[in-house]
Amino acid sequence: MSNELQIKALIVNWAAAVRSKNIPAILAHHAADFVMYDVPEPFKSVGLEAYQKTWDLFYLYTEPGVFDILELKIVTDENVAFAYAEMRCSNNHDGLGFKVLDFRLTIGLRKIVGQWTFVHEHHSIPSE
Repeated sequence: MSNELQIKALIVNWAAAVRSKNIPAILAHHAADFVMYDVPEPFKSVGLEAYQKTWDLFYLYTEPGVFDILELKIVTDENVAFAYAEMRCSNNHDGLGFKVLDFRLTIGLRKIVGQWTFVHEHHSIPSE
C-alpha cells in the first residue's frame, strides 16, 4: 500500500474513532511528544495526556457522531508527511443548540519504526 493510502486510512480511522468517542483509538498512532494547537483553550497541548484532556471539552460541546472529512489532501515522502483537510463538526458552545462548524485541520506525521505516526495536529476556524 502506498504511503498516501496508508496515511489516508490512518486519518479516516481516527475521524471514525472521534465520531464514536473511542478515546483509545483516537490516541492510537500518536507520538508520546505529540503537539496540538487548537481553537478552544488550551491553545497548545503537548503529550498524549494533554491531548486526551482536550477531547473532554470537545465532547462537552459537540454533537456525537459528527466529525466529517470534507476534503483531504496528503503530501508525503518516505519518512515525513503532512495532511490538510476541510472538516465539519456540530458545535453547541453557546448552549443555543447544535450548529454546523466548519474548520481546517493540518496533521504532521513521521514514519517511526515503519509506522506512520501523528506528531502534530492543528485546528483552526476562519476569523470573522
